[in-house]
Amino acid sequence: MGDNPPSSNLESAMQMLIKTFHKYSGKEGDKYTLSRGELKELLLEELGTYLGFRQACVLMYAVEKVMNDLDANNDGEVDFTEFIILMGALTVACNDFFLEGLN
Repeated sequence: MGDNPPSSNLESAMQMLIKTFHKYSGKEGDKYTLSRGELKELLLEELGTYLGFRQACVLMYAVEKVMNDLDANNDGEVDFTEFIILMGALTVACNDFFLEGLN
């Protein structure tokens, strides 16, 4: 019994989303939400390559717009559910961008 089987790629991706959210959410204010500053820092540090080199894919999501669009309950913070909606939207945008490049 002791050893757990290795995580699948998808399980690892889910774990990484959770860990990344909490890495930034605890820096100021509520430790379970992202402030504007925390969201900006997360986007720059964790998506820096895409922000720098894949502008068509990510830059359309400026922090203010993202905050306004995601903050469904208008509390000025992005909770984990709102964060996952952002990651899903960015993943779709990136997929569309890369598919266009293949045609």
